[in-house]
Amino acid sequence: QVQLVESGGGLAQSGGSLELSCAASYSIWLFKVMGWYRQAPGKERELVAEIPRTGTSHYADSVKGRFTISRDKAKNTIYPLLDSLKSEDTAVYYCNARRDYGIYWGQGTLVTVSS
Repeated sequence: QVQLVESGGGLAQSGGSLELSCAASYSIWLFKVMGWYRQAPGKERELVAEIPRTGTSHYADSVKGRFTISRDKAKNTIYPLLDSLKSEDTAVYYCNARRDYGIYWGQGTLVTVSS
């Protein structure tokens, strides 16, 4: 059973930064792509950033230049660094991992940005 455990959410000031993390119960190389989605109150879940097994990372236009996704193979963990936070970044952030025959989600971690 694949498990994704997120941590690092919380309250941040506008213009500040937060680093989230997502630890996988299996080697992250098992997955074709890992990423982060978010869902704000009253809105649909949307892609924030993703990092493929090979190739370049992809970012939503709304976070490009402000968020950076990285990974630590030894810890089976991916990290999005959220920088220059805005109030509209307030949402529950979900870790996501995909492979040929499965899609997995973490439980979500709340990020609240105060102005």
